[in-house]
Amino acid sequence: MACAWCCRALLRRSLGPQLGLPRLTAGRSNPPDQGSAPSRSSRREDKCRRFVPHPLSFACCYHCSGWLCIWSLKMTLSSSPREVVVLSRQLSRQLSRYSTRPRPRHNLSSSLSSSPYHPASTTLRRSAATFTSPHHAAAISVIKSNVDTTSDEFRENKRLMGEAMTRLETLTRRAHQGGPPKAREKHLTRKKMLPRDRVTALIDPGTSFLELSPLAGHELYPEAEVPAGGIIAGVGVVEGVTCVIVANDSTVKGGTYYPITVKKHLRAQEVAKENNLPCIYLVDSGGANLPHQSDVFPDREHFGRIFFNQARMSSAGIPQVAVVMGPCTAGGAYVPAMSDENIIVQEQGHIFLAGPPLVKAATGEVVSPEDLGGGKMHSSVSGVTDYLAVDDAHAIVLARRCISNLNWPSTPKGVSATFEEPLYPASELLGIASTNLRKPLPIHEVIARIVDGSIFAEFKRDYGSTLVTGFASIYGQRVGIVANNGILFSSSALKGAHFIELCSQRGTPLVFLQNISGFMVGADAEREGIAKNGAKMVTAVACADVPKFTVVVGGSYGAGNYGMCGRAYSPRFLWMWPNAKIGVMGGEQLAAVMETVGQKVDPELKERIERESDAVYSSARLWDDGVIPPEHTRRYLGLGLRAAMGGRNEVLPGQTKFGVFRM
Repeated sequence: MACAWCCRALLRRSLGPQLGLPRLTAGRSNPPDQGSAPSRSSRREDKCRRFVPHPLSFACCYHCSGWLCIWSLKMTLSSSPREVVVLSRQLSRQLSRYSTRPRPRHNLSSSLSSSPYHPASTTLRRSAATFTSPHHAAAISVIKSNVDTTSDEFRENKRLMGEAMTRLETLTRRAHQGGPPKAREKHLTRKKMLPRDRVTALIDPGTSFLELSPLAGHELYPEAEVPAGGIIAGVGVVEGVTCVIVANDSTVKGGTYYPITVKKHLRAQEVAKENNLPCIYLVDSGGANLPHQSDVFPDREHFGRIFFNQARMSSAGIPQVAVVMGPCTAGGAYVPAMSDENIIVQEQGHIFLAGPPLVKAATGEVVSPEDLGGGKMHSSVSGVTDYLAVDDAHAIVLARRCISNLNWPSTPKGVSATFEEPLYPASELLGIASTNLRKPLPIHEVIARIVDGSIFAEFKRDYGSTLVTGFASIYGQRVGIVANNGILFSSSALKGAHFIELCSQRGTPLVFLQNISGFMVGADAEREGIAKNGAKMVTAVACADVPKFTVVVGGSYGAGNYGMCGRAYSPRFLWMWPNAKIGVMGGEQLAAVMETVGQKVDPELKERIERESDAVYSSARLWDDGVIPPEHTRRYLGLGLRAAMGGRNEVLPGQTKFGVFRM
C-alpha cells in the first residue's frame, strides 16, 4: 500500500482547493520532517513503494495503484486537527465517486510492479476496494470457550471420567504384559525379545506407535485369557516411512490364532491396503488354534484370507517384509513365502508346512526342526528367506534396512509445516464429557480442544443446528468436521449430506464426532421426509471417497451410527471414548418399548444390553480400533491423518461418485 505521505499529496492535490489548504507542486513535495533534501523529495508520492499492512480498512488508490490506509492517513496528518477531520470526511466521498467510474483493464500486480509514475496514469480509474488479511478470517473463526472449570458439574464429570480412565489404564496395562509370567520367563530364557520390545526396537526413536485394539479379546473366551488378541498390530514409523506392523505374541498360547487373532490380523492388513502402507510381519506363531478351528479356518474372513490379502497387496505395489523370529508352521509358512523380502533368525526361526512330529507320522522320517526348516537351510538351500540374522536385534536392524531401501516417500503431501496448538487444554475434556449420556455434550467445546488454534470455520451454523459442520486443521492438515449436537432432523441430515459432498468434491478428509441417539421419529418427522433425507446423508457417507475418521464421544445408537460413519461405513480409523456406548438402543429405551407393547421387562436383559453397549465390550470384539483417553483425541487423529495422507497416497478432488439421492 502507498505510504501516508503519498496519500497526503494525493488528497491535497484533489481536495486542497476546496479546503483552502496550501498547494503542493507535483513532483516537488517533501515528506514531513525531511526539510528540502532533494534526494528524497523528487517525485516522492510517485515512487513510493513502502507497504505497511494494517488490520483496519483499506481503499485502492486510483492514482498510483497503491493502497490508502485511512487510519494511517489520519495519524500522519494529526498536526492539523481541522485538516484531519475534513480530509477524513472528504475521503469517503471521493472514493465513492471514483468507484462509479469505468474499471480499467489492468491487474493490480502489473500496476504495482510498473515503471515510475507518469502523468498519463492519472487517466486510470481504480474503483474502491476493501482488503482483509488472512489472519482476520482466522480471528472470527476462533471458538470461544465457555467452560467453567470450577463448576460442580465440571468437577463431577471429571471425577466420573477419571474412574473410567482408571479402569481403561488398568485393562491396557494388563494387555501390554502379554501372556502369563511363566510364559514370559520361558520366552526370555530362549534369548528372545518380548513382542512389545521388538516393536519398540523396530520403530524410529521418539516416534509414536498407533496401536490397534489393545483390548481385543478381553473376557472373550471363558477358558483362556487372550491379551490383545494374541497379536500386536498398529502403525509406526520405520526409517521415516509410516508402516503397518503385525507382531505375533508367542507368550499368549504359543502365538496361535484364535478367531479374534485372525480378525485383528485382517484388520491390520485392511489398514495397510486402505492407506497404502508398507507392512512388516514379526512372525512367531504356532498357527491356528485347533480347538477353535471351526471359527478360524473355513470361512471367507478366516485364516486363509490373510494370504489372499498378501497377494492382493503385492499386486497393488504395497511392500511386505517378514521377519521370522520363531516357529512359522502349516499355513502360517505362507506369510514369509508371500512377502517381498524375508529375514530369519538362525536356530530360532523355523518355516515348514509340517513340523517334525507330523513328518514322522506321515512319512516315518525323523528330522530336526533346524534341518527341516531352519534359517541356514532356507537361506542357503531353499531360498525361501533372503537374510540370515544371528538374533532378534540383528533381525530388526536388517528389517529397518529393508524399509530404508523401499524408495518410499516419508512425508505427507499438502500438510503445513507449521501449526498452532488448541487454545484450550485438552485435559479439560474429562470435565466436559460425561458418563451420563442424558446430559448434552457441548460439541463446540470438544472441537475447540482438538483443532489447530481452536479455529473452526462453521458451515451452515444456523441451519440444522443439531449437526455441526465446518472446516478446521489438525496438525496442519485441512479436514471437514461433522459433529452431533443433538438428534438428527431432516434439516440436519440435508446439511450433513451437503457438507460431505463438498468435502468429497475438494478431496478434504472427514472427521466424525459421534454422540447420536438416532434420527427424529414421529408423524411430523415422517411427513418431512426423514427417511429419504436421512438416506441422503447415509448415501453421502457411504460414497465419500476421501479418508474418514470417526470418534465416538458419547452415544452411538440406531441408524444414527450409519449416518455418522460407523464401522460398517469403512472409516480409516474408529475410536471410542471410555464413556461411549454403542447399540441399536439403550437398556432404558428397550425397557420403555417393552412396557409400551405390554411385555414384562426382564432386569437381566436390561443389564445385559447395558453391558454389551460398553466401550470395552465393543473394543474387545474389534468393533472399533481402540478406546482412547479423551485428551489424546487430537494426537490419535493426527497419527491417523499421517497414515492416510502420507507415503504414496494421493487424495484427488472430485473422485467421488455418488449414488441416487431421492428428492
